[in-house]
Amino acid sequence: MNLARFVATFGGAGLAPKAPGTVGSLAALVVGLPLVRRPKALAAAAGVATLAGLWAAHKAGDGEDHSWIVIDEVAGMWISLLACAPLESKQRAGFFWPLIAFGLFRLFDITKPGPVGMLDRKHNAIGIMGDDIVAGFMAAGCIKLLRACKG
Repeated sequence: MNLARFVATFGGAGLAPKAPGTVGSLAALVVGLPLVRRPKALAAAAGVATLAGLWAAHKAGDGEDHSWIVIDEVAGMWISLLACAPLESKQRAGFFWPLIAFGLFRLFDITKPGPVGMLDRKHNAIGIMGDDIVAGFMAAGCIKLLRACKG
């Protein structure tokens, strides 16, 4: 496996025989969860995943959003996790909000509402990465709104 395909599959997570996008999102949740308490590190990781994903999607995917390309789910999932950081420094991160982030991100990624669907129809690296990045921001926005209403 070459480097572009390794990055695109997030170390092989995208090679899952069933639901590779969900498997990639779960892998991103597991890897990103320890970073929820460190939002700057999580934002940097999301930025790196986005840039590496643009390169890998172009190089390994030839502009097609193959099911095995899951680096886009990783970037989007990490963006959605940014809204899950503890509101106070002494608070524990917990699992509740990250699980909600996962559910909302997958909902927006699968149903492709509005701008997510528009980007999904682009057959290039921007479209491959863009739809999941927007889905991640939409999930993060919903979490911020839910947390504000709960608060």
